[in-house]
Amino acid sequence: MRGKDNLRSGGEVLVDQLLVNGVRHVFCVPGESYLAALDAFHDRDIAVTVCRQEGGAVMMAEAHGKLTGRPGIAFVTRGPGATNGSPGLHIAMQDSSPMIMFVGQVAREMREREAFQELDYRAVFGTMVKWATEIDDPARIPEIVSRAFHVAMNGRPGPVVIALPEDMLMERVSVGDALAADPIETWPGLTDMAQLQKLLWAAEKPIMLLGGSRWSEQACATTVRFAERFDIPVFTSFRRLHLFPQVHPCYAGDLGTGVNPKVAARVKAADLVLLVGGRMGEMPSQGYTLLDIPNPKTTFIHVHPDPGELGRVYRPDLAINAAPTAFAAALEGLQPPNEIRWRAETKAAHDDYLAWTETATKMPGPVNFGEIMVWLRGQLPPESIITNGAGNFSTWMHRFYRFSKFATLLGPTSGSMGYGLPAAVGAKRLYPERTVVCVAGDGDFLMNGQEFATAVQYELPIIVLLMDNGMYGTIRAHQEREFPSRVIGTFLRNPDFAAYARAFGGFGATIEKTEDFAAAFKAAQDSGKPAILHLKVDPQAISPATTLDAIRAKSLAARDA
Repeated sequence: MRGKDNLRSGGEVLVDQLLVNGVRHVFCVPGESYLAALDAFHDRDIAVTVCRQEGGAVMMAEAHGKLTGRPGIAFVTRGPGATNGSPGLHIAMQDSSPMIMFVGQVAREMREREAFQELDYRAVFGTMVKWATEIDDPARIPEIVSRAFHVAMNGRPGPVVIALPEDMLMERVSVGDALAADPIETWPGLTDMAQLQKLLWAAEKPIMLLGGSRWSEQACATTVRFAERFDIPVFTSFRRLHLFPQVHPCYAGDLGTGVNPKVAARVKAADLVLLVGGRMGEMPSQGYTLLDIPNPKTTFIHVHPDPGELGRVYRPDLAINAAPTAFAAALEGLQPPNEIRWRAETKAAHDDYLAWTETATKMPGPVNFGEIMVWLRGQLPPESIITNGAGNFSTWMHRFYRFSKFATLLGPTSGSMGYGLPAAVGAKRLYPERTVVCVAGDGDFLMNGQEFATAVQYELPIIVLLMDNGMYGTIRAHQEREFPSRVIGTFLRNPDFAAYARAFGGFGATIEKTEDFAAAFKAAQDSGKPAILHLKVDPQAISPATTLDAIRAKSLAARDA
């Protein structure tokens, strides 16, 4: 609290800057290195979510940034606390999510002596984040925190790390608060949009690809109107399926893992590719095979809020430095050609998407995860949030579940395991009225499974669909492809995950047949508790398109040929 001398501690100044910037949630693991900041939260209107490991806390903050477009906030302690948080930073960087991680630091007079848990955070995180710094003077806290919010939100969003010496947080100062930081919109020029219209009018087989961050519900709706007026096929990038309603007649599929071969063929055959917001990285480019580097043979138009991304890998025919929000608004002024030559292609692309996703593929074993996803898409409210980590299990969700609203998918484009559960906790903390379902694998879940205790502590009734095939399935699939029959290092001996849920005070049920899922899901909802539905899946069911035996046989046949 502000003392009689009208001075505030550094910790109080810091927390007040968060309030100025509209922060109402922070995620942390407590540490003695930032006690003064922790104490300042006691008297402020900010909900503090105490987590079980720093990686989970930072992932929750990253999920908050994904959902809101404003920086998610995490607090971690020095040394191992900070390094534990590094997976969340890597996700925020590769996923272009705004986030700030505050790190307790040793006292200023102890620096560079390798004091207890001391690290140089500029050196440790400098290549992983947009900006890493340390605050020496509490009077500069408003300035530096304001800059951190601007850096995290603007251009290509990403993470910022700020180290906080513990004695600096205790020092009392008289300093005014900074004004709130706002996102800076980067608008396309009139000549950009005129050139875009010319190129679209000249095209025979154009496509639109949506990705990246800095979207909004309004921008997505405006993009839908543009797609309808131009009747253009729209694809979404890896784990960005929520950017365009998948039942819409213009939707043509996603460029992720387990991609529909017809989707990849359509992108290759396009004579114009309009990429909005994304980077066309390794996953959406299918290993950098869809467009030639650095000069795509097709007309390539790239829209991105960061000029540093334009021409970084692919030389665009038209580079538009604009945020997706601003670009979408500018699309309202474009007029479609008098004759839209690609209508039949748009219809065929959507028909192919429906055929690819309508019915679950047959799988070995009594539990078919695809059939469960098909059932869920008819049961969950459209505003439900689905989260996932990394692993082959996610291909069923990406293929068979259908997203229709913005900000309803939280998945790491960085491919980080262990993300789904913390993301679900963070999402439910932010939106307690919305249904939140975490889709996880057995290896994936136990990367951050302790955060189930956080869900129980804060009474957050998330539902975890845990696909258990007793192995690190993605690695096993690669293993069978590259070294068939030579299995090593991928077997898992798993616990009873339903009992695990009950041990924490949640709901748990084991499902060994697909037809038992609906009743178990309803029971989980009715329990009002965080829940784990333990799905026993045949190890042969490695993806919606193939089996382990089929991968092995194909690899052996290729070697014998």
